[in-house]
Amino acid sequence: MKQNEKLLKNMKELDKQRLPKWFNGELYDEGATVQNRFSGEKYELNNVELSMYDFVMGATMCMEMGMPCNVTELRQGLSWFRQNNSEAYMVLLD
Repeated sequence: MKQNEKLLKNMKELDKQRLPKWFNGELYDEGATVQNRFSGEKYELNNVELSMYDFVMGATMCMEMGMPCNVTELRQGLSWFRQNNSEAYMVLLD
């Protein structure tokens, strides 16, 4: 395995450790700027935060459409955001 591949693999493992064990969403390689769907405010998220944000938004949409979803994991995702990036939580999810 090449040095760069090892480094990327190690970084991905560290990112996984930052997410809770119950998280079963996709872990993205890169972050992005996200816009609040109601206020239009934007916030830059790293790859781990973006992964959790999309997980939370997916669960929220399922709930809004009356589809089965795990409300406990939705609440845990919101709680994770409040603890790990309260500023992003206030801009994007509150």
